[in-house]
Amino acid sequence: MTTPPDRGDLRFLDDLGDELTRAERDAAARPHGVLWRLRAPHALRGPLLAAVLLVVMATGVAAATGVINTSTPPAKPLAQAIHDATTGPQVEGISARITFTNRLIDNTGIAQGSDPVLAGSTGRLWATPNGDVRLELQSSGGGGDAQILLRGDQLWLYHAAANTVYRTTLPAQKADSSSSASKKEPWPPSLAGIRRVLERLSSHANLSDATPTNIAGRPAYSLRLSPQQHGGLVGGAEIAWDAVNGAPLRAGIYAKGDSSPVLQLEATAIDFGSVPASTFDLPIPAGAKVVDLTTQQTSDPAHPSKPAAPVTGLADVQAQLPFTVSAPDTLAGMPRSEVRLIKGDKRAGAIVTYGEGLDGIAVLELPEPAGTAPAGAGPAGGRGGLSLPSVTIGAVKGQELTTALGTVVTFTRGGVSYTVMGSVIPATAEAAARAL
Repeated sequence: MTTPPDRGDLRFLDDLGDELTRAERDAAARPHGVLWRLRAPHALRGPLLAAVLLVVMATGVAAATGVINTSTPPAKPLAQAIHDATTGPQVEGISARITFTNRLIDNTGIAQGSDPVLAGSTGRLWATPNGDVRLELQSSGGGGDAQILLRGDQLWLYHAAANTVYRTTLPAQKADSSSSASKKEPWPPSLAGIRRVLERLSSHANLSDATPTNIAGRPAYSLRLSPQQHGGLVGGAEIAWDAVNGAPLRAGIYAKGDSSPVLQLEATAIDFGSVPASTFDLPIPAGAKVVDLTTQQTSDPAHPSKPAAPVTGLADVQAQLPFTVSAPDTLAGMPRSEVRLIKGDKRAGAIVTYGEGLDGIAVLELPEPAGTAPAGAGPAGGRGGLSLPSVTIGAVKGQELTTALGTVVTFTRGGVSYTVMGSVIPATAEAAARAL
């Protein structure tokens, strides 16, 4: 790929390498891929990976002729619309113009500048049948373009004013030798198989009909989903796909009570065709700082090639940490669900979860590195150049990020850094933080 321009800033990602684990990545949502044959060879996991996942789901392809039209497809039952699209012609590659909408922090008072990730932007996307994906989000005001690239098991993010490349290696996808593997739906799926998947999905989410529409000049269908319970502040999601070949054309996430998407990616100009391999080259820009977010994995001594089983339970986790884990039986009225050990390159810590689903709360606890300024210190009042509002947590000052989809509270006490997060209102997150 061409060397991205020297603009932008995502310094706050520097600590993610210490905080992400395989267990956390495995817990992240991932697509079944029933609507797109251009699927990445590895599961996309974790917050950063989840961001790339949304990009892949939300962008698509157009007809080989490139002709723009405004026609819509005929009305069909949802299962039939999916089946007809997944059995359509297979695409050779994708070149797309896209629009990214981000209204997460519209009303927080945080200075977004012209950052294309925080403020939204237009951009381009390329993808190949073997799963390589490159996304370019373009800044309109000098804030720096963002480049996200997935090639094989390598995931890179370049965001430019800091001239820093963030990269990680995705874990290898394990072969499933269990009996359940034989029960997986074939590809392309049969109509009966699609109906079974939709039936399972409908036990957790409310599904709309397949709504005929037109996106980027392509006849398409859209589907709205909303959680039946434990959805937190998430009101629902929408996906739209090409009626002919199943290529996703739009994906959005909605907050409760809001008819406009909080996050959305949509194709605006799309085409098929092979994509040159050079598009996915991985050069490191001259003088760039490289931050490796790949988490070190411990192995089973008896089987060095096999990752060690996760350490869970308060007593077992506490035995491996130099600080006292704060894990009350209940937090903000929610029962404790799990205590899990996390290990990074430099620090080990704990993640404690409460409640169920998206309206639960997670607490990340890590020893504060020596020489680190307390949360809220510094001229920007935050990490990575983000000026976050302050909040009082007992005798210390912390920071609070409030969005339409959830709240994050961070503070440091007694040499331990605490991050409280959940799809909850600020009052709930603050009460949880003060009870630790």
